[in-house]
Amino acid sequence: MEMKKPKVVVVMPAYNAARTLKLTYMELPHDVVDLVILVDDGSSDETIAIARDLDLQLFVHNQNYGYGANQKTCYSEALNAGAGIVAMVHPDYQYDPTLLPRIIEPLERGAADVVLGSRLMHVSPVKQGMPWWKYCGNRFLTKIENLAFGLRLSEYHTGYRAFSRQVLETVNYLSNSDGFIFDQEIIAQIVEADFRIVEVPVPTRYFPEASSASFVDSANYGLGILRLVFLYVLHRARLLPQKQFQSLKRRYVKVEGLGEPAGNVKRP
Repeated sequence: MEMKKPKVVVVMPAYNAARTLKLTYMELPHDVVDLVILVDDGSSDETIAIARDLDLQLFVHNQNYGYGANQKTCYSEALNAGAGIVAMVHPDYQYDPTLLPRIIEPLERGAADVVLGSRLMHVSPVKQGMPWWKYCGNRFLTKIENLAFGLRLSEYHTGYRAFSRQVLETVNYLSNSDGFIFDQEIIAQIVEADFRIVEVPVPTRYFPEASSASFVDSANYGLGILRLVFLYVLHRARLLPQKQFQSLKRRYVKVEGLGEPAGNVKRP
C-alpha cells in the first residue's frame, strides 16, 4: 500500500519584500507545494498588495516584531493548516526557490527530521558575493556550535530550512527570541531533542534587493550565538537548566496546534 505524501507548506517570512516576492513565488516548484503562507512583519512597501495579487495565504503583523516573531507565526499557521512538512523560503530571492524539492526530499523519504540548505558545501560563498567578514564569522561560529552540539555541520546560519511536523510540535519554538537569534535557538532545541539534521548544498545570491545584515548587526548576532552556546553547555552539564531547551513532548502527552492559532498575528 502506497503511503500518502505529507502536506508540504512553504512559509515566507516577509519584510519589505515587494521587489522580489513575485519572482520568488513564481519560481517555486508548485507541483510539490500544497500551500504557500506569507507572514508580513509590518512592511512599509507593497509586499501585502503583491501577496494578495498572488493569492497567497496571508497573515499580517500589526507592526514590525522581528524575524523570529515572524517565524513563530509562520510555523504556527503552517501547523494549523495541517502541514506534514514545513519549508521556509525567504521571499528576498537570495535562496533559489527551484531547489525546494532537493530540500524536502530527505524529509519525504524519512531520512531526516530537519534539512538545512548549506551555502558552504562544495561551493565558495565568497565567490558568490558573501562579504569576507561574514564568511569568516560564519566559519568561526559554526566551529563553536559544532563543538557545543556534537555535530559536524558545514554551517548553522542558513535561512533555507525544512522541518517535519513532529519537530515543530516537539520543540518549544514559541519561547525563543523575536530576533535573528531565533534561527540558532531552534537548532539548539532540535539538537537537544535528538532530531536528525541533514544538509543539502545550495548556492545563494547577494544583490542590493536581497536582505543583508550590516557589520554591526552581524557582530551583535555573533555575540548572541556565543551566549546561547554558553547557556546550552551549562544546560547539558545540568548546571543551569533552561526551560527553553525542554521539548514540549516531555511535558504534554499530545500536542494540538501549539497554542493560539493567530496569537502572533495581531499583537498588542
